[in-house]
Order: sequence, then C-alpha cells, then structure tokens
Amino acid sequence: MKPAWLAKLSPSWRARMVRLGFNFHPAFRGTGGRVVHVAKDLRHIRISLSLNWKTRNIVGSLYGGSLFAITDGAHPMMLMAALGDGYIVWDKAASISYKKPGYTTLYADFSMPAEEIAEIHRLLKQHPELDRTYRVELKDEHGTVHTVVERTVYIADKNYYRQKNTEGDKS
Repeated sequence: MKPAWLAKLSPSWRARMVRLGFNFHPAFRGTGGRVVHVAKDLRHIRISLSLNWKTRNIVGSLYGGSLFAITDGAHPMMLMAALGDGYIVWDKAASISYKKPGYTTLYADFSMPAEEIAEIHRLLKQHPELDRTYRVELKDEHGTVHTVVERTVYIADKNYYRQKNTEGDKS
C-alpha cells in the first residue's frame, strides 16, 4: 500500500514526504490540523490543532468535527509503512469522548511501537485478518486531556483479503 517511490527515499525524506502529504491533502487540510512531526521510522506522528476562525465552534471552543477528523489516517498510514505491501489496512470504526472544551492548541500523538508490529505479525499468522483499536488523547501543552478518540483498524493479509472478496462475489 505504501507507494514504491516512498520506500526508495531516505528515512528523513520519507518522513518529510509523509508530513507534506498529510498537510497538503485537501481533506486533511480542511480539518484545521497540521502534522508537525513524523519520526524517521514513521512510527510516531504528532498533529496539532489550533483554535482559529476555521476550527472554532459556536461557543468559542475547538469544533468537535475537527477534533475527530485530525485523528483519521495516521494509524493506517503507520501500519502500512511498518507491515509492507502484503497487507490491507482500513479504518473500520471510531468513537470520540469529549472531556473538556479546548480553547487553545491541542496535540495528538500517534505511536506504533515495534512490539505492536511484532504482535500484529504474530496474530496474523494465527488468523489472516484482525482488528486493532488505538486510543488517541488530544492534549493541551500542559498535558491536560480534552478529548479521547478510539479508532479501530482492520488489518488483513492481502492474498486472504482478495480471496475472501472474490468468493463473496460468487455467492
């Protein structure tokens, strides 16, 4: 799923291209969020959402839709980069819980530790598809949690996924 040209880049350029790709993509740009950091190994991403006229709701706090939308796509992108081309990765479900209004810039940190990737590989050997749920906390500069988003990601072996969908078409 990762473009072949991206894999050919050095780690620092790969991280820059992912950051630019997110920040210039019209759907992500419209959220008001900005990717401010991508680790060279693509296993950590930091996104900021500042309060401004585009992200402010009717009561003056950060708009819930923007809070939710900035969490879209980071985990699937990190998983695709870590797992390689032999897998299908999709966002499957999500939920949001508002803890307190945001009246300042909030930050979302996405991490994909090596242990998580190893666990996914282990589980996929037992069964060729699985769901993983990731929790993202949107925090202010002092570490106060304002919003919690949980995102469920579907991961499957690409050959299994194709076979499963081909068989489904015959029914």
